[in-house]
Amino acid sequence: MQSDTPVTRVAAIQMASGPNVIANLSEAGRLISEAAAAGARLVVLPENFALMGMTEADKLAEAEEDGRGPLQAFLAEQAQRHGLWLVGGTIPIASDDPNRVFGSSLLFSDLGERVVRYDKIHLFDVQLPEGEESYNESETTAPGDRAVVVETPFGRLGIAVCYDLRFPELFREMLDQGMEILALPAAFTAITGRAHWEALIRARAIENQIYVIAAAQGGFHVNGRETHGDSMVVDPWGQVLDRLARGSGVVSGEMDPERLAAVRRSFPSISHRRLSCGIR
Repeated sequence: MQSDTPVTRVAAIQMASGPNVIANLSEAGRLISEAAAAGARLVVLPENFALMGMTEADKLAEAEEDGRGPLQAFLAEQAQRHGLWLVGGTIPIASDDPNRVFGSSLLFSDLGERVVRYDKIHLFDVQLPEGEESYNESETTAPGDRAVVVETPFGRLGIAVCYDLRFPELFREMLDQGMEILALPAAFTAITGRAHWEALIRARAIENQIYVIAAAQGGFHVNGRETHGDSMVVDPWGQVLDRLARGSGVVSGEMDPERLAAVRRSFPSISHRRLSCGIR
């Protein structure tokens, strides 16, 4: 993060999206407007913000071709209207397989121009240890294959999605690409969220000495699913700057480049890495 970069207010938006796309977009727009009014320059939406369908297959009907479609137009328009950078949670982007889409997170600049696309790499195929819940995301979602870090006016921004959070090697690769800020759209289950969400978010912030903007789904959904919520902004020392336990809303915090530089300078654990230097 450049030393001449000013302190920037960032925001994570929390929702409890349902199967009605129009209603979800209306709620997302309202919350983006609220974040903008509070001074946020970088805003992150949660995973599946536009659609939490009754089944996983419902997203296939909403899939858009890369570069065009109403969901992409909505994100571009919101970024331009409010003059902010927007990480568009995830939306379904068509793949070569008609039965699977990519879970794509799109970053738009304050001019409404698309800057980068990240496709979720790690897919949630699990049987939860409590109750009857099981998920097989790979049935309807194709995995991405590359980490994404991009230059922004606020520093080098990395994007990851939900289940990616459990794979620290991804974030080390992003750190090697200069990541200083992480945007993390998510929809953690209530069970896994209670057990691991905060620990994982803070661990990624601490071990990589980065700011983390974690935007989650949080509440009960029409399809019967319950998501954990607890969206938060965390600083490079692992301190939680703001959080929201449940329901729709906005959490925000100030991202200070001097704070990041001071943490990395006074506690230089990144430069102390040995395995990355080939030492065994």
